[in-house]
Amino acid sequence: MSVPKASDYGDAAQSLADPYGDEPTPLAKAAEHMLLARQGAKMRPAIERPSATRILVVANQKGGVGKTTSTVNMAAALAQLGQRVLVIDLDPQGNASTALSIEHHRGTPSSYDLLVEGEPLSAVLSPCPDIELLSVVPATIDLAGAEIELVSVVAREQRLQKALRADPRISDQPVSDAGEERFDYVFIDCPPSLGLLTLNALVAGREMMVPIQAEYYALEGLGQLLATVDMVKAHLNPELAISAFLITMYDGRTRLAASVAEEVREHFGPQVLRTNIPRSVRVSEAPSYSQTVMTYDPGSPGAMGYLEAAKELASKGPGTKGADT
Repeated sequence: MSVPKASDYGDAAQSLADPYGDEPTPLAKAAEHMLLARQGAKMRPAIERPSATRILVVANQKGGVGKTTSTVNMAAALAQLGQRVLVIDLDPQGNASTALSIEHHRGTPSSYDLLVEGEPLSAVLSPCPDIELLSVVPATIDLAGAEIELVSVVAREQRLQKALRADPRISDQPVSDAGEERFDYVFIDCPPSLGLLTLNALVAGREMMVPIQAEYYALEGLGQLLATVDMVKAHLNPELAISAFLITMYDGRTRLAASVAEEVREHFGPQVLRTNIPRSVRVSEAPSYSQTVMTYDPGSPGAMGYLEAAKELASKGPGTKGADT
């Protein structure tokens, strides 16, 4: 991708120059860089839309691996690449909702209403204010009690699957038949546990993306997660497949990170995305401003990493080599 120049943006970039004709200050240069990066993000060429809606579950039993961060940034990157994307926040903490600048106080239409109250998808989703083509089903604190409330419900593990199947924008048909409003990607952000909320996601999804932190305990807990996936495939959702392992918080300066990445690739081969997400202050800062790094600092290494990972994920459709467990 060619790097945009200040001249591409006319008066907007010129306004950052010193009015007396002197060289711009470091602060002005930083502001100019941010402006160019933001404008450049909007000019990214679109990639081909998939032949059917891809429903991806983002899960890892181990906390702190960048699960929610990867969900929102991969979703934002794909939306910037011309894909119509939906994020469903199933974590009662609502961190994905926060990062995408979506209201999620108690009483807001949310994934709780979708799962427990049986509300249609159209009644609970909101457009992301910062990213065109991206919609969100937020999570509220009400979701914390959903597992208890669903215990006595018939087919409780299939509630999310039924809600998604009932919406015409989630379709196995190509855009030419399903319409331009069809979602291309649905990302389901799960809590860091293997309870009923995560089970609903695994039954509803067709693919999984598993973030793995590039640290010593990277593979801890994966055995139980993979056993759960096998159980779900055997009894509830035979279509479920692991499409991608994503290595996050990668610090190329350390031997440990390289060693962990090598071990993960030895275990899972082509299922591991080639792109590693670097450890980045910008990625960590972005949620405190209710943004993804894709809008907070689109030119940062973290944003570029997620952009490349998103392109790679888009090329690894269901049925490709390495797209199964």
